[in-house]
Amino acid sequence: MAAIARVSPRLRISYALPRFYSVNSGNPGDLRVRLQSEVKEAMKNRETKVSTTLRSVLSEINAAEKVAKVGLSSSAAASIVRKAVQLRTEASAKFTEAGRQDLADLEQEEAVLLSKFLPPQLSAIEIDTQLMAIMDALPKDLDRKKLIGVVFKEFYSKVDKSSVDTNLVKERAQDLIKSLTLCS
Repeated sequence: MAAIARVSPRLRISYALPRFYSVNSGNPGDLRVRLQSEVKEAMKNRETKVSTTLRSVLSEINAAEKVAKVGLSSSAAASIVRKAVQLRTEASAKFTEAGRQDLADLEQEEAVLLSKFLPPQLSAIEIDTQLMAIMDALPKDLDRKKLIGVVFKEFYSKVDKSSVDTNLVKERAQDLIKSLTLCS
């Protein structure tokens, strides 16, 4: 290991060691790596809106990673990006209500930009198919409240939480359980 020695003003020698670690995870499919490379491209192309938007999301991901004190999974990062898209969409609607179409358009552009980084979500039909397969495999004697918990546990063990709308899953599961209990 090559170290560079430098003499300090107090005649004490300190060694400046080269960095042998990387600041990113290295997985090219990782969401953080994709965001960082897009920030670099936006900075090279002098696209300040794009770089500012992506930097804000990266800072949210970094903050969440510091709170967790372990590496953030790609699905957790995707949920952060999804939340950022939702916030910008809601802000756009509020600006439109207030008559500030210029600000609404900016927020909508940011939401569209961030949505490019999100994985595709499962459709309602695919969710129903998964839920029906899970419910068919479960015993029929479970009560309704326990059944929904077991169904959610099985569903999220098979499907990545960032690839579905959790409210839609909850709604579809409750509807399917109601239809099964009515048929019984």
